[in-house]
Amino acid sequence: MLRIGSRGSRLALTQAELAADRLRGPGIEIALVPITTAGDRDRTKPFGQIGERGVFVKELEEALLDGRIDVAVHSAKDMTSTDTDGLAVGAYPAREDARDALCGAAEIRPGMRIGTAAARRRAQLLALEPTLSIEPLRGNIDTRLRKRGERGLDAVVLAACGLDRLGLGAEIGRRLDPDVMLPEAGQGALALQVRAGEEELVSATDDPDTRRRVEAERQCVATVGGGCLAPVAAYHDGAILTGLVAAEDGSWLERRTGEDPAELGRALAALAR
Repeated sequence: MLRIGSRGSRLALTQAELAADRLRGPGIEIALVPITTAGDRDRTKPFGQIGERGVFVKELEEALLDGRIDVAVHSAKDMTSTDTDGLAVGAYPAREDARDALCGAAEIRPGMRIGTAAARRRAQLLALEPTLSIEPLRGNIDTRLRKRGERGLDAVVLAACGLDRLGLGAEIGRRLDPDVMLPEAGQGALALQVRAGEEELVSATDDPDTRRRVEAERQCVATVGGGCLAPVAAYHDGAILTGLVAAEDGSWLERRTGEDPAELGRALAALAR
């Protein structure tokens, strides 16, 4: 019996099912194990107040280390930038759309009210259009789409891949290309995490190109460092790695490109000081 751990949201369970479909084979029985994370329990505070990266991951990692599950399925963008001792990402299945999506409008216009909980999105939106009103918005995808209407927001920004996986692509007014809004490191990819030494449980589902790109993004963000309070993003398009640091209010934003993730991370860190 292969026990696959996942957050309990509709999107997380859908993603766990996608992973399970790839892992099923003759004689392999699979059980899905829903686990509640800190990010699920606290749906009111901004991510920065409860830990930002990793708030949807820690409890799944603890279940792996305790032997309660065999595989944890994460959105790669939710993971911390460095691997947890005793654990490894055994597979990154082929990446889907990494872009952010504007829902409720087809264009970003002056004075719009846009909902998002991500400092990275807030910074880039305000750098694009300083007259925007960016309003904090937490919850799962269905909740945020519903709150857009309830609060009279002009738009919300969500990950395109999550909407696609839930069959909600029709909600997207515009997919924001990376030259407009640089995605979170790992966005669009799933990460199948296992105990170190047990990578063979999932290795058949690994996509080498996705691994190369996502690991470069994670290394870049890790090199910038957890002490950097500025919003950070990194995205590898298959040819070049782009990194970004910005002020949360969008008053300054710097993009850099490079081939070496650590070198690019150090350059971004220097700009953020």
